[in-house]
Amino acid sequence: MSAVESFLEHLRVERQVSAHTLDAYRRDLTALAQWAQGQEIVDLEELQADQLRAFIAAGHRAGLAPKSLQRRLSACRSFYSWLLKHGRIPASPAAGLRAPKASRKLPKVLDADEATQLVEVPTDAPLGLRDRALLELFYSSGLRLSELCALRWQDLDLAAGLVTVLGKGRKQRIVPVGRHARQALQAWREDRPAADSAQVFPGRGGAPISQRAVQLRIKQLAQRQGLFKHVHPHMLRHSFASHILESSGDLRGVQELLGHADIATTQVYTHLDFQHLAKVYDGAHPRARRKS
Repeated sequence: MSAVESFLEHLRVERQVSAHTLDAYRRDLTALAQWAQGQEIVDLEELQADQLRAFIAAGHRAGLAPKSLQRRLSACRSFYSWLLKHGRIPASPAAGLRAPKASRKLPKVLDADEATQLVEVPTDAPLGLRDRALLELFYSSGLRLSELCALRWQDLDLAAGLVTVLGKGRKQRIVPVGRHARQALQAWREDRPAADSAQVFPGRGGAPISQRAVQLRIKQLAQRQGLFKHVHPHMLRHSFASHILESSGDLRGVQELLGHADIATTQVYTHLDFQHLAKVYDGAHPRARRKS
């Protein structure tokens, strides 16, 4: 087994990363191996820092975005840290290397009125009860798409208003479920009685609904509800976080609700909150009003 395959197996078995994360590591390390082969570098364990820098530079010249280069370097850094830890190399060639800085885009969100407009889909339509339950839960609890698709009834405590989810790195967290979401979920279950072990939102044959199916459904429902913008599952998660932070100002609490390992990931929502406050100021303060 090659060093790369051994490392990927470590990620899969020991760190239990998601399939999506594993595929990303595989793509980036395969790109490194192919580039090294073109440079007549036989063994990745013999790669030097200047060569790894040249690999990143080659990606930059090929037009890769700074964010993609950062991800590629992160995969290399993890791979060589693992080799170093297991005594297979004397030093990591990735130490001290930095990828170009990516401009940080603020996530787009729905305002409170738009979020309400979206989740209040008619329940008398085909699958209307399911759609209402799905949207209400997304916006109520800020779940990731993968977390929602994997949800089983046994993970929900509707009486207590709580849902237990398994997030990134198989880390478990418990998140509140709002009143409207609880009512919608109860109506959905009464319409389609199911065992506790069954999927809350089943796909064909009782298997978990696919992430692609949810993405397409939310896009369709947004258009039906008169929201002519690109609405996607993660936008509901962003909206949840932004609205909670606007109301509470509790960044650490939002971090725990979202299941972010690093609070720096959550801090992007402070910029969203500042944008909201700036708009209020510009519209309300007499000295801030701009002349037409």
